[in-house]
Amino acid sequence: MQAKQKGFTLIELIVVIVILGILSATALPKFIDLGSDARKAVVQSVEGSMRSANVMIYAKAAAAGKLSGASTLSTTEIPGAAATVNITNGYATDASDLKSVMDIDSTKIDATGTAGIFYKGYAVGTCGVTYTKSAAVNTPPTYATVVTGC
Repeated sequence: MQAKQKGFTLIELIVVIVILGILSATALPKFIDLGSDARKAVVQSVEGSMRSANVMIYAKAAAAGKLSGASTLSTTEIPGAAATVNITNGYATDASDLKSVMDIDSTKIDATGTAGIFYKGYAVGTCGVTYTKSAAVNTPPTYATVVTGC
């Protein structure tokens, strides 16, 4: 009597490898563009942070009676601010003023300009948030999120 052999044949192993190759080839494109999605999410969260910081600035300006025209809020009026904040109609005058009250990771985000806050390594205006100051009393500033270049 001959004992039965156990295990897989060479053909069975090759079929399994081919099937795994086909599955990985169809699933791989779904995971390739995760970096772009992550950068877009960062930019959208930066916009939310900008809005929140500006609401805080507006509240401090209202408490100080500085809701019209150009003025400043000192670091004693805004504890935790990196510098004196220039305000226009109660809101930050530009992105650099807004950045001084935000906690931003400068290794990934470029917040050195006055036009907005952008993802490092990308052209200004292609992956970030542009900021336009308040045009009149009781008019909030505008934020434009651009993620087409991320």
